[in-house]
Amino acid sequence: MTVTAPQHQLTADEPGTSRAVQRRRSRRWLVVRVVLAAVVCLVMVFPLWVMVVTAFSGTAVFSQQLELWPQRFTLASFEKVFASWPVGTWFGNSVTVSVITTVLSVIVSVTGGFAFAKLRFRGQTVMFMALLATMMIPVQATLVPSFRIVNAMGLIGTFWAVIIPGAAATFGVFLSRQFMLAIPTELLEAARIDGAGTLRIFWSVVLPLCKPLLAVLTLLSLMAQWNDFLWPLIVLRDPTLYTLPIGLQFLQGQYQTDYGALMAMTLVSVIPLVILFLAFQRFFVQGLATTGLR
Repeated sequence: MTVTAPQHQLTADEPGTSRAVQRRRSRRWLVVRVVLAAVVCLVMVFPLWVMVVTAFSGTAVFSQQLELWPQRFTLASFEKVFASWPVGTWFGNSVTVSVITTVLSVIVSVTGGFAFAKLRFRGQTVMFMALLATMMIPVQATLVPSFRIVNAMGLIGTFWAVIIPGAAATFGVFLSRQFMLAIPTELLEAARIDGAGTLRIFWSVVLPLCKPLLAVLTLLSLMAQWNDFLWPLIVLRDPTLYTLPIGLQFLQGQYQTDYGALMAMTLVSVIPLVILFLAFQRFFVQGLATTGLR
């Protein structure tokens, strides 16, 4: 005699079965995501690893055969670079220019973003659209006008010739506006009812909520100024005022290049940015993820 399971037992097992299928699918997608993340990580880390190996071994990784592990550990490349070139001076110049430019750029960005996001004035939309239109102009097209303006101000050959144009952060203003649009206007109106003025609202209410935004602006501006090569090369005439990206060109010979010394100096230039990104990674990701949400 054939025994048939009750109908209600079959239907009761369906939710558990579907949950098991969902768990298996989620595990598969988790494995796929981990594998993809590992592959992307290897692709991104590989050039950095080649640079480290070349800097500490003194020989190019791809000179004769692929050697991804240094056969000998030496600091000769670093000693040669610091003995032959004023790397310490160039490093200090990069720090000075990048820090001052970043501070001014962040101030311009957050104040401009606050004005476009939370204040109301005539021609606001037109001015913001004109500001966005400047982002579509190539940097090369503005080199001659910028040089003429800086030259007329008598700043050629000084750090201010690099700092002042770099403080005009159009993308920073746009990013700040998009972030501050997510701040409730009712919060600002409540502070205004309590007697706070515009500057007080900006300083005590808006800025404390913009820590992720400040981290993003700081990192983006610092990376841009630290790696800038063309504009400092044009306006800085004294070699003692050169920054690290300009100094790297002295290590590239016309017929032969000392890759060990070149990678050693490149590593000195890259390490500060890596440390800063690792230190502010959480705020950086949070700021980019919340920008533009309403």
